[in-house]
Amino acid sequence: MKKTDLYKNLAHKVDSRMKQAGTPDRFAQGAVLDRKEQRKLDQAKGLIPFAVKLDAELAGELRSLAAARQTGLNELVDELLRKGLAADA
Repeated sequence: MKKTDLYKNLAHKVDSRMKQAGTPDRFAQGAVLDRKEQRKLDQAKGLIPFAVKLDAELAGELRSLAAARQTGLNELVDELLRKGLAADA
């Protein structure tokens, strides 16, 4: 058997193992809900999508603040908006 044939056989073995292996969890297999399920959960909580356009610096500050507090961006924006609206009243 030639050396190239050995490498071809090895490549075939690796390829077949990769095809048989399942999707790892880091690619959201079973960990993340699909969009329909997430939408239903959000609706049950009374949440609606609300898109806004922000300055890139402000968005970066919000992301870093959320990371520092170890909370989600949605929760942080909710908290800040509520504080801002309460201060205006």
